[in-house]
Amino acid sequence: QVRLVESGGGLVQAGGSLRLSCTASGSIFSINTMGWYRQAPGKQRELVAITRRGFATYADSVRGRFTISGDNAKNTVSLQMNSLKPEDTAVYYCNANIRTYDFTTYSDDYWGQGTQVTVSS
Repeated sequence: QVRLVESGGGLVQAGGSLRLSCTASGSIFSINTMGWYRQAPGKQRELVAITRRGFATYADSVRGRFTISGDNAKNTVSLQMNSLKPEDTAVYYCNANIRTYDFTTYSDDYWGQGTQVTVSS
């Protein structure tokens, strides 16, 4: 019933910037949290940034370079990535904890398909 779609990934040189966006659609009653995770080949998926009611949490590796922002009324979240480094190369996934009009559970986690970010040295 819920779909998350990411956009904005691509190839960029070290020191450059990208802006990722994610939009949630479907039978959404409310969204508790929205955030971004990333996964490089052979590595575990890790939290990049997450926002809940105006409070943002960042991974130490991106703090000061990345900024998460959201518009809950539009069911969107963005990730502005500046001063990109080759180690930022990964597939970036949008995640949201959502209450639907189903009401059989309080809330569930949903994931987008991912968008590739590649930073060249």
